[in-house]
Amino acid sequence: MKLVLSFLTVLFSISYAYPQGGFILSGAVKDKRGEPLPGTGVYVSGYKIATATDNDGAYKLLLKPGSYDILIQLIGYKAINKNIVIADKSVKLDVTLEENPTQLADVTIKPDPNRAYYIAMFKAYFIGTTPNALKCKVVNPDVLIIDYDKGDQKLTVKTNEFLIIENQALGYRIKYLISLFEWSSKTKIIYYEGYPHYEDLNGSKSKKRNWAKKRLESYLGSPQHFFKALYNKNATEEGFIINKLITKPNPDKPADSIIRANIKRLASSQMTLTGRLSIGQPDSLSYWLRKKNLPDGISILNRAPVAQDTLVKTVNASIKKINFTDKLYVIYTKEMESPSFSNQIGQSISRPLDMPNYQISTVTLQLAPVYFYENGGIYNPRSTLYSGYWAWEKIADSVPMDYVPDKPDHK
Repeated sequence: MKLVLSFLTVLFSISYAYPQGGFILSGAVKDKRGEPLPGTGVYVSGYKIATATDNDGAYKLLLKPGSYDILIQLIGYKAINKNIVIADKSVKLDVTLEENPTQLADVTIKPDPNRAYYIAMFKAYFIGTTPNALKCKVVNPDVLIIDYDKGDQKLTVKTNEFLIIENQALGYRIKYLISLFEWSSKTKIIYYEGYPHYEDLNGSKSKKRNWAKKRLESYLGSPQHFFKALYNKNATEEGFIINKLITKPNPDKPADSIIRANIKRLASSQMTLTGRLSIGQPDSLSYWLRKKNLPDGISILNRAPVAQDTLVKTVNASIKKINFTDKLYVIYTKEMESPSFSNQIGQSISRPLDMPNYQISTVTLQLAPVYFYENGGIYNPRSTLYSGYWAWEKIADSVPMDYVPDKPDHK
């Protein structure tokens, strides 16, 4: 991913499509007995679009052509997610909700002395550690269902109802139903998926102006901005330079099997009578231990720009895709790295000495290809692994998928 592999990577898996026209999504929400469920929330995941069912359990939303995740939720019932595709006509979606006994009954949760620590860890890896994250408040942390596996050193979090986050930096109230959040201290990989919904906070005119400025800053240079620019074939004009980071086997490191065999052979021959291992600085065992600690590969940056026409292929009228080998080294030239990021040990991407302090991220292909829409939303979960600046900015720096920049350009 970079010249020296970064400490932190993050995998995003929220899928959205960009609306382009106007049709009606309508339907009714009922229980198993066929009774209407008024007041049920119907959310378009990732957007600011939502409604509630009327007294007859009916709802109606105006959507433009695209693929959407529709979340239907009512307290006391199991939430349902349905993916719908709107092409050239209106769509009807009727839903039956099942009661959720765990929400209706009194649930006794065994106190966990480490819960506060795990919540703090979750906040750092889910909301982030950016300046914007410092202005975020989790309103209802009690909805977090937390599990920590000490053997695998993995933190897992989910929710059965919306986690509510008030982002005073960007002026959003984010309601996020978390299907799965994982943080592994072994792999240093964060993964989360779920159904967020954005609402504007109330504020004075001056606050709204500041929020608009901060939203634009968060959007520019983000993965959402990058994929939208790729879709529109103007990534270069938008300030992105795409290079390749090629990893080749380290010629100075022998095969692992050879290293293990030599360490085992030499270690057994150097055991003292007390059963302790005696290692001298110039001896052969020290040599093979040093070989073991060498990196498996050497990363080489190819600074020849990757042509967008070569990278991006059209699937159909609303979907494009990318497929690549090695890793994409993405440079955003219209903003410099935040000092807060530069001070994060192990997260920065190595850069050539003659390169300014631009924002740099890398993209590793997890599942090929990466399908994406005009608004920059990625279709297939777990398809990309980010490192560098994109791994640093998380929920606190996110904007809705229907966000439209106030300015067409930013310098």
